[in-house]
Amino acid sequence: MGAKTAHILIAGGGIGGMAAALSLLQRGFDVDIYEQADAFREVGAGVQISPNGNRALNTLGVFEALKTLSCNADGKEIRLWNTGQTWKLFDLGHEAVERYGFPYLTVFRPDLLQVLVDAVTALKPDALHLGARVAGCAQSDNTVTLTLENGTRVSGDALIGADGVHSRIRHALWGESKAQFSGMMAWRGVIPMERLPQHMTRPVATNWVGPGAHVVCYPLRGGQLMNFVATVERSDWHTESWNAEGTLAECKADFAGWHSDIQAMIENAPSLFKWALMGRPPMSAWTRGRATLLGDACHPTLPFLAQGAVMALEDAVVLGRSLEAHRDNIPEALLRYEAARLDVTARKVMGAAANTERFHNPALATEAGAQAYVDQEWSRAAILNRYEWLFTYDVNAVTV
Repeated sequence: MGAKTAHILIAGGGIGGMAAALSLLQRGFDVDIYEQADAFREVGAGVQISPNGNRALNTLGVFEALKTLSCNADGKEIRLWNTGQTWKLFDLGHEAVERYGFPYLTVFRPDLLQVLVDAVTALKPDALHLGARVAGCAQSDNTVTLTLENGTRVSGDALIGADGVHSRIRHALWGESKAQFSGMMAWRGVIPMERLPQHMTRPVATNWVGPGAHVVCYPLRGGQLMNFVATVERSDWHTESWNAEGTLAECKADFAGWHSDIQAMIENAPSLFKWALMGRPPMSAWTRGRATLLGDACHPTLPFLAQGAVMALEDAVVLGRSLEAHRDNIPEALLRYEAARLDVTARKVMGAAANTERFHNPALATEAGAQAYVDQEWSRAAILNRYEWLFTYDVNAVTV
């Protein structure tokens, strides 16, 4: 008689939760995912998947499917907020593949989520439970129990809290976690490319930088859409929500004097949403007994290093590898997963925070100041120093 198949509960069916479910199902574990939404959907926005993230997606077996839905950006540029002066940063296409084995993709979040959902349901059609809002959890030496708000209790051998920045599982394991307002808010929108001037349809990811604000934009879905995220230093908006809608006039006021390309994106966005950027210090531990955390539940980050979704994908692969390697001791497996990911995720969170100054520096107010600053902060040597360790990270090689 074979060993009992371990049953893993996952709280949260976003990118991290679905990737974790896929990683575990592929390794022979039984998995159930509890997602609070009544319908399965992901926020309509873009996400950048760097080569290390695509390495994780390849391990999960969904890289090729996602690649056909995505944009393989030719490169990344820095542009000056008012004049549009351009500095090429690095090649994200052929050079990325040659150097790291995988490209740098710009992806529509719903496409990424759907690819993961399809792969999970192909392995276990009834794995996903919608309308299942998590209330808390409890555990004994041998089992962990997840409690839902409707009173339902489900038990398993391990619980993964992949329930996002406002994680109920984190709260149950570690108590209250207060976020600190970063002093910044962000605008986001997804714009049909056909609405924009022809010269803006290039397959390039662009960081517009200026004193006190910056804008990131890049194409999605084979160039059909333009993703727009504009961050500005403001102290009067503290709502940490993805679905608070703002007005065109308010966004234009935040970016008055910026280049005509920025104005064109604002004016042609079907809708613009705003959210406060909140900071949380890296946690010193994620795991208690048979429960651990994953993704934004344990290492939420400012979106200035393009590693938020990537970190969740990497967590998922390393978690699967660790549980596979230590099937007979689940608490040990979870601790080894944590040990493998704790320092690298903290370094990424701190790196994202450090980029705030690079994108918003006062030196960017003038062309002369900007030229000197870009020469210093975005030279090839400086870029490799900041990004090489990210892009070469291998989820399949890290010790578990």
